[in-house]
Amino acid sequence: MTVTIVGSQLGDEGKGALVDLWGGDADVVVRYQGGDNAGHTVVRDGTEYKLSLVPSGAVRDKIGILGNGCVVNPRTLFDELEDLREQGLDPDVRVAERAHVIMPYHRRLDGIEEEAKADSDMKVGTTGRGIGPTYEDKAGRRGVRVGDLLDPEVLRERLAYAVPQKRAIIEEVYGLEAGEECDIDALHAEFSEFGRRLREEGMVVNCGDFLYETRQAGENVMFEGAQGTLIDIDHGSYPYVTSSNPTAGGAATGSGVGPTVVGQGEVVGVVKAYLSRVGEGPMPTELDGDEAEEALASDIREKGGEFGTVTGRPRRIGWLDLPMLRHASRANGYTGIGVNHLDVLAGLDTVKVGHAYELDGERLETMPATTEAWDRCEPVLREFEPWPEVNWTEVAEAGYDAIPDPAQTYLDYVAEEVDAPVYAVGVGPDRAETVELTNPFDH
Repeated sequence: MTVTIVGSQLGDEGKGALVDLWGGDADVVVRYQGGDNAGHTVVRDGTEYKLSLVPSGAVRDKIGILGNGCVVNPRTLFDELEDLREQGLDPDVRVAERAHVIMPYHRRLDGIEEEAKADSDMKVGTTGRGIGPTYEDKAGRRGVRVGDLLDPEVLRERLAYAVPQKRAIIEEVYGLEAGEECDIDALHAEFSEFGRRLREEGMVVNCGDFLYETRQAGENVMFEGAQGTLIDIDHGSYPYVTSSNPTAGGAATGSGVGPTVVGQGEVVGVVKAYLSRVGEGPMPTELDGDEAEEALASDIREKGGEFGTVTGRPRRIGWLDLPMLRHASRANGYTGIGVNHLDVLAGLDTVKVGHAYELDGERLETMPATTEAWDRCEPVLREFEPWPEVNWTEVAEAGYDAIPDPAQTYLDYVAEEVDAPVYAVGVGPDRAETVELTNPFDH
């Protein structure tokens, strides 16, 4: 059995909470794309675990795999593993041999290129962690893969080919001085040592073969996407996107299992009950108009803790965007959804959603394909009866029927519009504060 967890919006939907909730029934949890730009916060028994690279299943003591679709910074990986051990966990993390390695020159170039775009419409608002440049090298066939770290001679060959190009870009294109990030000997020494640690700790796997054997043994696999559908490089608001495929199709290519494996399992879209965004790009339902809207956005931001897990940047806030969710449902093929942060909207004077768009006199039920057209869309808002502030811990203990009736109406509306039933409702950050209706592993 497989379950794929996908972000339905712009990231930060609370995917880690549902991976943690259902991870107890998984034997292996696989991250299939992205790198340490993907922040996941998991809360268990009041303890908060901030993860940027390690799969969320680590909090459940499950085998976690960084698949071949990931880009891996070994510095981050080992630091994060050490932090989790200091918090009393014993994470078992494996890394795909075919995954690409984020090198120091990737991070340097990421910062340089984003700064160069600062005054143009091409600024993306990256985390500066080298994700994009690493994927560029992957596509350009000049990348360093995890398997290369295990063979010092091969690693030196890879560096001897890639580093002079990076030095030339830094010095001749941007007119800056290259530093230690372009020192082949220093890079070789440091990353050969990472290779030694990976090998001696038994962390490197052939991901596709490992998952095949896992499934042949009758074990359950959970695929965990990072970020969200709207920053998928193919299906998102290009160019304000990441460099990989967070959508469900990426679970196959980013792990080495066949598309029929993912397709025969459950695909759960995670929805935040409102909208948030870090970085640049259109956001038709954004609360950024008059002072009252900005004050409302600030209140939601503070109550929902809407600050980037990785960057700490305050997130932009908006009403739930249904054209976005319809697009996500079609791109991913949801069998169910999980709706998080329902409690954050409690106690408001009004609750609205962007039900549709108007663009050049035409009504749209889903997103236009180009970001420029999306930026010109005006939201058609629908108003809902607000629901009161209640004791959400008691609601979580009592179950779905204890959710206030207006909030249930809101949830029913979302489920109908995305054509997928609600599997879970998050009413607080802790695992115990999620109302479960359906466990996808039992479905």
